[in-house]
Order: sequence, then C-alpha cells, then structure tokens
Amino acid sequence: MKNVSPSYLKHQFLIAMPHMADPNFAHTLTYIVEHTANGAMGLVVNRPQDLNLADILEQLRPEIEPPALCQHVPIFIGGPVQTDRGFVLHPKGLSFQATVDLEDELALSTSQDVLFAIADGVGPAKSLIALGYAGWEPGQLEAELAQNAWLNCPFDADILFNTSSELRLEAAARHLGVNLSLLTSQAGHA
Repeated sequence: MKNVSPSYLKHQFLIAMPHMADPNFAHTLTYIVEHTANGAMGLVVNRPQDLNLADILEQLRPEIEPPALCQHVPIFIGGPVQTDRGFVLHPKGLSFQATVDLEDELALSTSQDVLFAIADGVGPAKSLIALGYAGWEPGQLEAELAQNAWLNCPFDADILFNTSSELRLEAAARHLGVNLSLLTSQAGHA
C-alpha cells in the first residue's frame, strides 16, 4: 500500500466563503505562504488598514522624513497573529536580510531593510506589505476546507500585484469561474 501525501495548499489563494463568520477572515483573500503537516501560515492580501508606509517609517527611522510616495503605499492586515510583525511579498530578484524565495518568481521578506529600500526607490517595483499573519494548527485548515469555509485557487501574481485590493477577492473567485455574490450561506446544504 503506497503512502498518499495529503494535498497541501502552499502557494495558493484561499477565498473566504460568503458565510465565513470569523471577522478576521470574512470577505478575505489569503495567500498561503506555507502549509505542511505542522499547520499553515498565510497573509490576507485584500484588507488594507488605516496605516501607510510613511506611518511605519516614522516609527522605524524617525530622523528621516519619509518620501511623499510612502503615503500612497498601503499596509495590509495580514492576519490576527503577531500584528506587529511585518511581511513583504514581492517578485524575486532583490534579496534582503530576511528573504525567502517562494514559488513562481515570488519572494517573502521580513526584515526592515526591504521597507527602507521601497521608501528610497530601490526596492521591489511591486510589493504587498502586511502586518501580522494568519496561522492554522496542524489539521485545522484541512478541517475548515472540509466544512466549506474556504475555496482554494491557484496563485496569480496579476491578482496580487496588479489588481486593486477591493477587487482581488472577486478576481480570484472569477479565476475559478465562481460568482461569490451568487453563493449563500446555504451553499452545500441542498
């Protein structure tokens, strides 16, 4: 009998179903950074907060006036865990003190130098900056998927970097041929 490895969702998007009750995840699109037998970690990519890069830089390097462009760089709520910790998703190519290459030309940086590089105009041309992350215990995400809490769909860099944040959830659902507004909380309970 051969071992069947479970299908993990690393490097996919999770689309919150319309009946998602958890306020941390209602109407969210989450990028799954890691998913193994030990659990999962992801970043919500469609929930900007009332902070921008200039606000963060004022705290990280108060002696330097942040460039005006930093006021237009949103900071996203990446999830409810470690909300003071920063994560930057960006295309591969530039490497920072703490950069991990993911799949499909995507990288994740967690050191402050990437923020300074973005502010100084020498960072990645496209990026998504989030504070906090979403975490799942072993088996938790699989159980939530079995309860129809989420749809998963393939990662698409165009959705992450070229689609405005309020349209990302619908764009990912469209990728699957799903119209979220037609799904109700009764989905799957015929």
